[in-house]
This record gives sequence, C-alpha cells and structure tokens, in this order.
Amino acid sequence: MSNAIRISQNQKLSLKSIDPEASGGLNKEDAKERIQELGNELEELQELLSVSGMNGLLIVFQGRDTAGKEGAIKSVLNFSSVRTCNVAAFKVPTPLELSHDFLWRIHHNAPAKGSISIFNRSHYEDVLVVRVHEFVPKDIWGKRYDHINAWEKLLTDSGTIILKFMLHISFEEQEQQLLDREKEVEKAWKLNVQDWREREYWDKYTEAYEDALTMCSPESAPWFVIPANKKSARDVAILETIVETLRPYKKSWLQRLEAIGAKAKEELRVFREEK
Repeated sequence: MSNAIRISQNQKLSLKSIDPEASGGLNKEDAKERIQELGNELEELQELLSVSGMNGLLIVFQGRDTAGKEGAIKSVLNFSSVRTCNVAAFKVPTPLELSHDFLWRIHHNAPAKGSISIFNRSHYEDVLVVRVHEFVPKDIWGKRYDHINAWEKLLTDSGTIILKFMLHISFEEQEQQLLDREKEVEKAWKLNVQDWREREYWDKYTEAYEDALTMCSPESAPWFVIPANKKSARDVAILETIVETLRPYKKSWLQRLEAIGAKAKEELRVFREEK
C-alpha cells in the first residue's frame, strides 16, 4: 500500500507528525518489483496520453536539499518517453526573470497536450525560500498563494493533469546525505556550503511548507507528502500515485485513438477508391 499522503485544501498539517522513514511495509526487494510493475503500466499510460493529445501532465517536485528530487525524477523518466517529456529546473531567478511577475518563467514550461513536464523545484519557491529569507515583504509573497491557485486552475481547466510531490526527509537524514557528499568522489560536485547554512532555517521552512501545501492543494491540483528517507519506498509512492491518477483517463484516451483510427481508415478507403 502506498504511503503517499494526500493533502486537502486548508487542512491542518504538521509535517513533524509524518514519519519520513515510512516504507508502506515494503522491503527493498518488494519495492524493486513494485517499481517495475508500476513502471510498465506508466509506460502504457504515458504513451496513450501522448498519442491521444487530450491532456498534458505536470509533475512538481519540491523538497529540502538532499530530499531526492533528482532521484525521484530519474525514476519517473525511466518509464517515460524522452520524446514527450521535459524536465525544467528552477534555480535563482535571472535579472530578466526578476523583471517579470514570478509566474512568467514558469508558464512557458507548462506541458502542451500530449506531453509531460516535470518541475525540479517550481513556482512554490516564491512562497518558500522567498518567504524564509524575506526577499520580499509578506504583503507581496502572501498574495502569491491565490496567484498560484488561479494559475493552476487555468492549467487544469485547459486539460492539464497536475500532481505535486513534497519529498519529506528528516533533519538527521539530511545531515547524513550532506556528509556522504564529502566522502564520495562522484557526489563531491554537489558540495555547497549554502546547503549547511539553510539547515539553520529548518523550522522556518517547515512552517512555510505547511502553509504552501495546505493553501494550494485543491482537488484538481493536489499535494502529496512523500516520506523520502528510504529511496525505494519513495519511488513506489510516487509512481503509484501517478499511475492511479492516470488510470481513469485511459478509457477516454482509447476512445479518442479509436476515432482517430477510424478517420484514418476512411481516408485510406477513399484514397484507394480514387486510385
């Protein structure tokens, strides 16, 4: 059973009450088998999404440093076509981006119908890091929850399926991950003293996340908290959530393909008769 925790709009949320070690009762071997099973189904569903051209899929990944965003994205990409999938990583805004509204750099990365967009960090940075470090006053970032909800509604009203994942790790696990980067040559490129400085704001980030998740989680664009201390369990929860969300669309996608096929056959019939 998945241990993804769906957040409802304006529900009371305490991240401290969610165990980042939760594994859904799966050991590593069971999780590996489940990942492959879910991945096979995801391959089929994303192909139907692509060729039917009826919907786009936006997957948002947020989490503290070392939470495993890149690993989680890789797990999804393992079962997705590079032809229809795009990953956008949102870092510190450029001067050009800062000269526009905060959603300007986000909107053109939204998925077209038939494609998937994956966000490594996202528009939520503007109510997380911007809030924690007070880059703008509260009367500015405080309005952004409504702007985010309105923007995401625009997408869903246009046929975009939205899933948002907050990868939840513990304070102790983050420390271990940061220390491991110093020991392993292949991870040394990730070393950044700023990651250690950000740990000093742990509680402030917790509060910011709790507000963002509860204020921006309508039924049409829900947030899911994913216990992320255990990578395999994390990937199972994410893939299971994606597959379960896409399954109800399968029937309509197949009907669209049937109609497309019938039209193509009729055009071929007419062509052959004219010959």
